[in-house]
Amino acid sequence: MLILVTGATGYIASRLIPRLLERGCRVRALARDPRRLDGRGWSRFVEIFPGDVTDAASLAPALEGVHTAYYLIHNMSSGRGYTERELEGARNFAAACEAAGVRHIIYLGGLADPEQRLAPHMRSRIETGRVLREGRVPVTEFRAGVIAGAGSISFEMIRFVVGLFPLIPGPLWLRNKSQPIAVQNVIDYLLAALDNPSGQGQAFEIGGPRVATYGELMLRYARLCGLKRRLLLLPGLPVWFMAFGIGLVTPVPRRIAYALVGGLSSDSLVLHPEALRVFPEVALVDFDSAARAALDELHPSRVERVWTPGRRVGSLRHEGFFILHRAVPAGGEFRNDLQLPGWEIELRDSQRSLLHRSRPCSEEWIEQGVAGRDIVSTYFFAPRGLGGFLCWYLLHPFRVAFFRGLARRVQRIK
Repeated sequence: MLILVTGATGYIASRLIPRLLERGCRVRALARDPRRLDGRGWSRFVEIFPGDVTDAASLAPALEGVHTAYYLIHNMSSGRGYTERELEGARNFAAACEAAGVRHIIYLGGLADPEQRLAPHMRSRIETGRVLREGRVPVTEFRAGVIAGAGSISFEMIRFVVGLFPLIPGPLWLRNKSQPIAVQNVIDYLLAALDNPSGQGQAFEIGGPRVATYGELMLRYARLCGLKRRLLLLPGLPVWFMAFGIGLVTPVPRRIAYALVGGLSSDSLVLHPEALRVFPEVALVDFDSAARAALDELHPSRVERVWTPGRRVGSLRHEGFFILHRAVPAGGEFRNDLQLPGWEIELRDSQRSLLHRSRPCSEEWIEQGVAGRDIVSTYFFAPRGLGGFLCWYLLHPFRVAFFRGLARRVQRIK
């Protein structure tokens, strides 16, 4: 059966698509910019279609022959007016699915009590589900809160803030309650809905086995990392100020942080646990286990390549790493003989090398390989606590100069 996954460049889609392929499904991915999928290890095994749910005409080709469509789209990064665009996109998608004969839509939204006063982001997530259900195609909706896993926006915010601040400043809503769910369980539910018609036409609240405040989640993550951390709760912190700080020190862009912070200002709990009865095959994983799994994945081989390998992208923060990436035209045959004092060779073959070193404040890797006609070099820096962050920021100009020189050296030896 042919499955369409929208929001293919997003976090959940990047975890869902490999699991669908393992099940033997034919997968079609919809993305506004398909070039952003070039670095994904699974991209060559799926059909990739350009499309945008706010452009109704672009949806028909992607939906042709589709049995089930996953709706994994949000517009928080688009700035002012994103809530209206989200509802417009949902209406377009529901109508296009009906016209194409799609049999089932599976939607992942946000976990909140719709009867309470909610921030615009959370209200928009719930209203998007309502708009999708107004169409004639049956919809299975899941509502999740904090998702624990490497690459999750909420989890990466916890990871970077806890790592940087021995005394963690935060608003009073860090006392609000959350029911975090492991990313593997989110994917488990999304897959279970494929084969279970009992879930069609319903909205399910999903969460992990334990409830904790947002502040407790930060302190629990700190203990898993062996870090001593305390909370400093400050009343009256404006949302824009917190969003600015989060955008400055974490991988979460400021616009998304603004919407996300507002959404965290209320409890996010499973009030109606029907998902446990309808999908009993999902074995829930607690936050600590999910966080340990994310720490175990702190290696270049486990990082989702959200950048295009052959394009020069500069620096980024992603899945617990500070990353530098550079591509240079290959001047001849790739000679894989790089050696650096203090670095160990972790992997070396005709197409790729990976060097590693461990320091008290960091774990670091340098990866080099061939991508098309380019030689690509990628530097991964995983900080350990405040010392690691200071090491990165204070020495950043020297580190960039070292990395650029390394890329030029590799080019010269061809």
